[in-house]
Amino acid sequence: MGSGQVPEDLSNRRVKRTADFPSLLIGMQDPTIAVAQEDRFERAYRDHGTRLWRSILLFTGDPEITSDAVAEAFAQAIRRGDGVQDPVAWVTRAAYRIAAGELKRRGRASYPIVEQGYEAPQPALELAAALAQLSPMQRAAVVLHLRDGYTLAETADIIGSTAAAVGVHVHRAKSRLKRTLEAPDG
Repeated sequence: MGSGQVPEDLSNRRVKRTADFPSLLIGMQDPTIAVAQEDRFERAYRDHGTRLWRSILLFTGDPEITSDAVAEAFAQAIRRGDGVQDPVAWVTRAAYRIAAGELKRRGRASYPIVEQGYEAPQPALELAAALAQLSPMQRAAVVLHLRDGYTLAETADIIGSTAAAVGVHVHRAKSRLKRTLEAPDG
């Protein structure tokens, strides 16, 4: 029997179609579909990865947690494949939740980008110092809503909250940032 030929006893068999037939195909993905999936995620990373990394950095204040969260979010999205309808939205939500979980696990109250004195223009350092004074939920809300332009509802979905709670977090964060940044020594 030559390459590509189907044995005679299998060529005439019919596959019984049942309601669970798609479940039989798990793990048997067409290579062209797999490449298309990789292209979707690669494009999302190329177009949005840097912005997402900066957003998560402003949230965590820690480059290590940021890099790990963004990498893990993309890795999970790739593993889920077709289950991810909107790669950018899915990865953003996953990265924020992974980062929040890591901050909680580490009991991290510090904000290393301020404490370790990364080289940055003075206004950026002042903003980072002011962000460090916010709660993690306030930081996430203000970064996602004011910096990244997500609606209150979208922000709530990303951080696992309600739109009303996000509105409160944004309001309180803006008040605190204004007081901190306008202070004579801030």
